[in-house]
Amino acid sequence: MNDSPAPTDAPVLEVWCELQCPDCRSALDDLRALRARYGDRLELRLRHFPLEKHKHAFAAAQAAEEALEQGKGWEYVEAVLGHVEKLDREGEPFLVEVARELGLDAEEFDTALVDGRHILIVDADQAEGQAIGVTGTPTYVIGGERLDGGKSQEGLRERVTEIADRLLAEREQ
Repeated sequence: MNDSPAPTDAPVLEVWCELQCPDCRSALDDLRALRARYGDRLELRLRHFPLEKHKHAFAAAQAAEEALEQGKGWEYVEAVLGHVEKLDREGEPFLVEVARELGLDAEEFDTALVDGRHILIVDADQAEGQAIGVTGTPTYVIGGERLDGGKSQEGLRERVTEIADRLLAEREQ
């Protein structure tokens, strides 16, 4: 998921995330800092990896895809991650409430969650994540390197920055 198109040759940072995950909420500051530093020179791509231990994570991933379709993907993701405890308690009604607060078509959100129109995207992300060894969230993939943020966020922004700088320098040569 990416709200704004980056240049086609921009390096891609895949963020394997789950919207009910407190560790993913902690990673938001790093993602904001990376977006501020690189702008459209680095494409941040949200990949869904809902964990079984979080019963609303799969619905939240589908809701994020609906938000992307309505033009506010990352804004929606940040709003939901900012309130993981509320998602824990309230489930799908909370997902629709966030959509409404962001000025999205909440009725369409509700319909999307019922008709499952985004299930295939979420399933495909999860299958790909499993295939490349993602076991928890957040996990980052950049330049072919997988960085596991579910164990510790310590030093990850620096490592991503190091790889992104190298990829950008290679692109400019």
